[in-house]
Amino acid sequence: MKRVSQWIRPLSLSLMLGGVLTATAAQAGEVEVLHWWTSGGEAKAVASLKATLEKKGDTWKDFAVAGGGGDSAMTVLKSRVLSGNAPAAAQIKGPSIQEWAQEGVLADITPVATAEKWDSVLPKVVADVMKYKGKYVAAPVNVHRVNWLWMSTDAMKKAGVTKAPTTWDEFFATAEKFKKAGIIPLAHGGQDWQDFTTFEDVLLGVGGPDFYKKTMVKPEAASLNSPTMIKVLETYRKIKPYTDKNAPGRDWNLATQMVIKGEAGMQFMGDWAKGEFLAANKAPGKDFLCAPAPGTTKDFTFNVDSFAFFKLKDAAKIKAQNDLAQAIMAPEFQETFNLLKGSIPVRLNMDLSKFDSCAKDSSRDFVATSKTGTLLPSVAHGMALSSAAAGAVKDVVSQYWNNDSLSAADAAKRIATAAMTQ
Repeated sequence: MKRVSQWIRPLSLSLMLGGVLTATAAQAGEVEVLHWWTSGGEAKAVASLKATLEKKGDTWKDFAVAGGGGDSAMTVLKSRVLSGNAPAAAQIKGPSIQEWAQEGVLADITPVATAEKWDSVLPKVVADVMKYKGKYVAAPVNVHRVNWLWMSTDAMKKAGVTKAPTTWDEFFATAEKFKKAGIIPLAHGGQDWQDFTTFEDVLLGVGGPDFYKKTMVKPEAASLNSPTMIKVLETYRKIKPYTDKNAPGRDWNLATQMVIKGEAGMQFMGDWAKGEFLAANKAPGKDFLCAPAPGTTKDFTFNVDSFAFFKLKDAAKIKAQNDLAQAIMAPEFQETFNLLKGSIPVRLNMDLSKFDSCAKDSSRDFVATSKTGTLLPSVAHGMALSSAAAGAVKDVVSQYWNNDSLSAADAAKRIATAAMTQ
């Protein structure tokens, strides 16, 4: 498994010390936060966290790195850690939290978690991701449902579409109606994580939750090389002709804008997309529909955003860091942030009366699937597989999406090899 150690440990001690000595002194009570929330709905959500922290008398130093679904931010973070000048907190999630913790660079925020009783208000599956060797090193912000299909009601009316598709056959029939109406059927951004978001929707919808687990959570060679995987890949390839020629390289929020404007009929994207609809003053059920991706009605692929905390030496900065951890899990912030972000609170005891129908549906399904075993971590969004394996699988899926000469059988073999990467 390619861990953080592979780029930290070769570093010389002199470089690490040099970074510490040259780092500029921060203001008392300042907390520097690295994140990649820069689009409309996301930016408003971050502003709410900043306001919450400043009420505590601390100073927020924004360290935003846009693009790449967080890939660009992680590149910058690695550079900062290598120079011995890590921020107080960084947006990190899933297995990557454990990889950073193994390097000894994360701070123990268990005293805050204990005082705030996090163990009693977090689902165990979420709390465990935030811990390393039983100690909290990160704080969860929200829960996103990834397997959503978003639809424009204006485009639906023009195309004569009356409901969201619940099967893949229905999806392709719906796409044909949009196409005949002169509407782009599917808004898509040709970036590897977006390609894979769609792919895992297809994989879950075609193969089911057990197949998903055996290929994307605890990979098994037999499932990865099965006829079911071939069917998944063949279904996935049929989607691309319903995207437009300008899709390559497009950011996800620009694809969402296509649906908001009615230029495209549908988009596969997590519920952070809803934040864009809300920021554009669009209402669920009226201006847009949210529905589980075809074949996944009783399933839930999740992405939990979180902030990991790095070791600091300055007492004032440590206090500000602890204030940030407390603020993230506070009920008031959980409500405000998630109303803006499009996600749902990670706390179990939250009042959802202010949330819209999409969020209430998401919360209901989150609780239900946690009991049935169909609450599944999203590989596309860093919640499953090692970083090396996830990256390798993403590469193969994007190659298959962009290369019609690559057969489904060959792609399946490559995915199998990639998923078993350690």
